[in-house]
This record gives sequence, structure tokens and C-alpha cells, in this order.
Amino acid sequence: MQMYGETMPGGDVLLEQLRAEFRGSGETHDRLGNPSRHFFQPIEALFVNRPAERTNPGQISRGSLSPIWEWIANDLLRTMTRDYSDKVKDALIKGDAPKARTIARDFQSKVLKSLEGSLDSDDGIRRARSALAQYTASQAAIEDVRKVMTALRVRDALEKLDRALPPKVDELHGKVLANVRGFLDAFAAEQRGGALPFALALAARHLKRRWQLVRLATSTAQGRGAAAVAGSRFALSVAIVLDHLDDLRLGLKQALRSDRLQVAKDNLADIYEIETALRDEIGHLETSDWGRTLDGLMARVAADLDAEFHRLPEGTQHVLGALHRHGAQGGLIVLMRRGRDALRSFVTH
Repeated sequence: MQMYGETMPGGDVLLEQLRAEFRGSGETHDRLGNPSRHFFQPIEALFVNRPAERTNPGQISRGSLSPIWEWIANDLLRTMTRDYSDKVKDALIKGDAPKARTIARDFQSKVLKSLEGSLDSDDGIRRARSALAQYTASQAAIEDVRKVMTALRVRDALEKLDRALPPKVDELHGKVLANVRGFLDAFAAEQRGGALPFALALAARHLKRRWQLVRLATSTAQGRGAAAVAGSRFALSVAIVLDHLDDLRLGLKQALRSDRLQVAKDNLADIYEIETALRDEIGHLETSDWGRTLDGLMARVAADLDAEFHRLPEGTQHVLGALHRHGAQGGLIVLMRRGRDALRSFVTH
């Protein structure tokens, strides 16, 4: 429910109690040696806490991983999965992590080959959908199966790219931008079949300010306008940034509901920064689908603030209250941007 942005009364308390229960039972330790976790580990950087229906081409929903694993273990390769699990657990008990990785890598190749055979026809896809339906109600899980296939196919190239990129990019411009773009171009030239979105998602994780990923698209576009940027080979970077903004929106909503003002302040400041940057970096954004998506997200931010305004701690009303009062006149988003520095200053002092 949290992945979908829904609210469950007492949900935060319940989750904390469950986590404490798992820690107390030793489940946390067991999870570190979970064979399924080792199977997915090479592509872990691509996982997001979003439902499969709301992921972009460079993301894989964490919610799909358990159903995919259950399908593999119980239907697709039952005997091989059991053998793999026994071998990995044995290696981990002996403290031989390199051997566990080798075993996992070999099993990944077997699963990849089996998946390719299973999804090579319409009938095979229908059977896969039916099998997955035993483990999840998500109709988009089959798309995550395809993404897992593609990501496992290029796992070595993704690892190479991850090592080549600067560990943390403070500012993506100039020589740094040219170098990152060069790494991505080299990746795209060597890998086919829809692998570039994963490279872009991976590159985004190296950026201190994730919105700067859009500069990959604007710097390779034949113009500054939204239509020109949409023609860039890195156009997906804009959608990745918009999804990041949506994640921040959900984080803001949850922080407001639990009175975590510092978290709310940080998320709200980041939301302001991303919105302003997108409008500054891409010309005529308001005429594009991206612009309409951005407007919709900012309207939802405004609605979240409006709905949860009464829950904010005493003393913040002189800042957020002004935004709240002007929302009905349609100027809330502009006022939110203008109030960004005031909010930062107030919470800090």
C-alpha cells in the first residue's frame, strides 16, 4: 500500500514491530544468506520500491522479485533451484563468498536460458502470465520478468559501467558530463536489446543531485525545446527524474502523516529544486507530456500538503499556511517555489 502511496492507519508502527520481530528471531541474519537474494544481487541497483505498473524501462519493482523467484523455484526450474539453494547455503556457511557468487552466476545463466525459451512465443508468454498469477496479482510482473532477463544478460557490462563512473558526481557538466556521456555511448554501442535504460538508471545513482541526469538529454538534443530533447538518445533521463520526484512526493506524504518535519522539509526542498530545474533546463516544457506529468505531480504535492496541513506541528503555519490559503486561487505551485527558502530558513532556525 505504501508503494502505491496509500495510507494505512498505524502502518508505520506495524512495520516497525515486524522489523523488530524479524531482528529478534534472527531472520535478518538468514536473509543475508538467502539464495534468492544472491541470485538477484548483480542487478540490485535497478530495484525500486515502486509497483511494477509504475516503473520506467530502467527500473525493476522489488514487489516483483518474490513472485518471479517463486515461479522459477516452483515451476520453471524446480530441481535446479533446489540444488542451487543447497550449494549456495553450503558455501555461505563455510564463509566462501566468492564460491557463492560463482554458483549464483552459473544458475543465473541457466535461468536466463530457460526464460528466453519460455518467452519466445505468444503461447509461452500466456503460460508465463498464468504461472505468475499464482504468486502475484500484478499484471505488469511479466514485464519485470523481461527486464530481469535483459539486466542479467548485460550484468557484466553494467558492473563495468558502475566501476567506470565517478563514485559521486557533484555537478554533471563540462568535462564530467562529456565523460559520463562517453561511458554511456560505449555501453550502448556494445549492448543491444533495450539495455540503455538500465545504464541511465545506474548513472543516476552516481549523481548527488539526481535531476542533473536530464543534462544527458539536453546536451545531446538538437535544440533546447521539449520536442528536441525528446529526440535525444538519452530522453528517458527526463522520465527517470520525474519518477524520482514522484518518489520524493510519496516520501513527503508519509513524513507529513507521521509528523517527521525534518524529512518533510528535505523532501519538499528537493521537490522544489527538481521542478525549477526541469523548467529551466527544458524549453517549452509545459507543452509536452513531461510538462503535463510535472504539473500533475506538483498538483498532487499541493493536495498532499492541503490534506495533511492540520497535522503539521505548531509553529509552521506562518510558512506553509500562506501556501495553503492561496491554493484555491491556482497559485500554489508558484508560491511553493517562492516559499522554499523561507521554509528552509524556518526549519533550520
